[in-house]
Amino acid sequence: MERRAFLRHFAHAAMICPVCCELAARAAFAAEEPHGGAHAGSAAAHPPHWEYEGAGAPDKWGQLSSDYAACGAGREQSPVNLDQPIASLLQAPAPRWSPMPLEVVNNGHTIQVNCAKGSSLELDGVSYELIQYHFHHPSEHLIAGTAFEMEAHFVHRSADGSLAVLGVMIARGEADGTLETIWRHLPDKAGETTKAEVQLQPATLLPKDGTSFRYAGSLTTPPCSEIVSWVVYRTPITASAEQIGAFAKLFPNNARPVQPLNRRKLLLDLL
Repeated sequence: MERRAFLRHFAHAAMICPVCCELAARAAFAAEEPHGGAHAGSAAAHPPHWEYEGAGAPDKWGQLSSDYAACGAGREQSPVNLDQPIASLLQAPAPRWSPMPLEVVNNGHTIQVNCAKGSSLELDGVSYELIQYHFHHPSEHLIAGTAFEMEAHFVHRSADGSLAVLGVMIARGEADGTLETIWRHLPDKAGETTKAEVQLQPATLLPKDGTSFRYAGSLTTPPCSEIVSWVVYRTPITASAEQIGAFAKLFPNNARPVQPLNRRKLLLDLL
């Protein structure tokens, strides 16, 4: 079976936090059922702990487990430095997102907003369901070598298990109203979830300028599976210093360093 198809097959079994959750790490390689599918006491039930510094830092992810081998040996890893792209005329990504109740999770690696069913993304003729979105501080991708204060990732999954992630850079500037609503419900401790009846429209977090970079890549956390179609918007949205500081207080650094582009094509959609 072709490598990317193999990884998609197993990622489809997970109820994902696909870029930041150790459950997804197990499911992507072991086809285990989520929420208790692994046998209690087994090695798979306790995947190696990874983090952003110390013994579990990104440069050691590939050594923590054979399940994480792609983190060290993969050739299509994310994030990357978005520089010197090939200008292209591509079909613009078409998010079809609906307002939804707010469910915010602190999973120990990031703040994640879980999404209700019914929102989707059309990308290159494929339909993907919006599963969740979450945040990194500082940004994981660079644009021409420059990092931003934060980055949001909107994670979508197709019927065959492949993923499409929209990346939005967040620069210091005016406060963002949608972020303010989410931030009012930030869980302070890992494993906590808060819910609110407010109807939040995630599309308000997308920039007005739809110009975007495109490339084939991976999850940015273990198991670093190379199953992601990345769309990263060139124009950032803004957040206030207070909003950035509130997130940084919980996660001072939850960004993986950039990885080599190798032989991949980096495109810039000018539509």
